[in-house]
Amino acid sequence: MPPTPGADAGARPGKYYKDDGPPEVDEVDWRTVAEPEPSFDPISSRSNRPYEVFGVRYVPFAEYTAYHEQGVASWYGRRYHGRLTSSGEVYDMYGMTAAHTVLPIPSYARVTRVDDGRSIVVRINDRGPFLGQRIIDLSYTAARKLGIVATGTGEVIVEAILPPASTVVPRPVSPPVPEPEPVDVDASFQQVRPGHYLQLGAFAMPANARRLVEQNPLPAAMRLRKLQMIQRGSLYKVVTGPYASEEEAKDDLRLLRSAGMEAVPVEFE
Repeated sequence: MPPTPGADAGARPGKYYKDDGPPEVDEVDWRTVAEPEPSFDPISSRSNRPYEVFGVRYVPFAEYTAYHEQGVASWYGRRYHGRLTSSGEVYDMYGMTAAHTVLPIPSYARVTRVDDGRSIVVRINDRGPFLGQRIIDLSYTAARKLGIVATGTGEVIVEAILPPASTVVPRPVSPPVPEPEPVDVDASFQQVRPGHYLQLGAFAMPANARRLVEQNPLPAAMRLRKLQMIQRGSLYKVVTGPYASEEEAKDDLRLLRSAGMEAVPVEFE
């Protein structure tokens, strides 16, 4: 999935982003396309690694997780038909699929149009969208079934479809973990001391930044260091530091890269 939506909601009717849009002639009658039947195969870590687009770091769910969000759905069509998706599958605009930033690949979601209640099931096999407040990018046929092809976008609710309890392998019971105290992100930013830092991610949503802080993926040699969430503009950043010198920060940067992680040196005054 490219880091852009299929249809440009700001364009005039009939105009689509970078010549994307519906086919000139439908090769498949979208009304005959069935919704996918959810199957809950093991989630591949290869397709769900953290990634970064436009300076924003995304951490996909590593397991089937409850998810419910309302926002804007867009769609993509003929320009990307036949290209590879993030899952390695070929994108079929006549299929019932979708792109999402963090839902597992593959997984399934129910997408419900807010204004009229129309609802569909799609298979998540791609990443995106990465623009504005859009939360899901639908295939052409999925968008036809929801009735948002002409408008380009529509307000929807996206809900993850979870495996039945009988198919979930139980995990060992762990002691309850107390809920973390709410983070005052603005105050957190003001408390950052001047110095050299390493930035491990930048997120559009604070929940994703908190998740990375809680996971603390730092290698063993850096376990004495803590991760901190700060806010700069509309982004929530996760950093570690401060370091006494730029050279000390570079030493830890080499440790991160040798562990397969990426970070960016930053400096706060």
